[in-house]
Amino acid sequence: MTVQRAVTAFAGFMVLLSLALTWWVSPHFVWLTVFVGANLLQSAFTGICPAASIFRALGLKGAV
Repeated sequence: MTVQRAVTAFAGFMVLLSLALTWWVSPHFVWLTVFVGANLLQSAFTGICPAASIFRALGLKGAV
């Protein structure tokens, strides 16, 4: 698995998890969805993604 695919999978998982938590636990978990979306948006413009840095440190390969 490449870093790009791992970041995409992680972001999708976090969005779905936060929506489930919002529905079943507390409406305040919607802020987790907002945080994930804002992080995706800022990484699109700056090229800096904390999750990608973590996945690289764990040994995942970059995109070929």
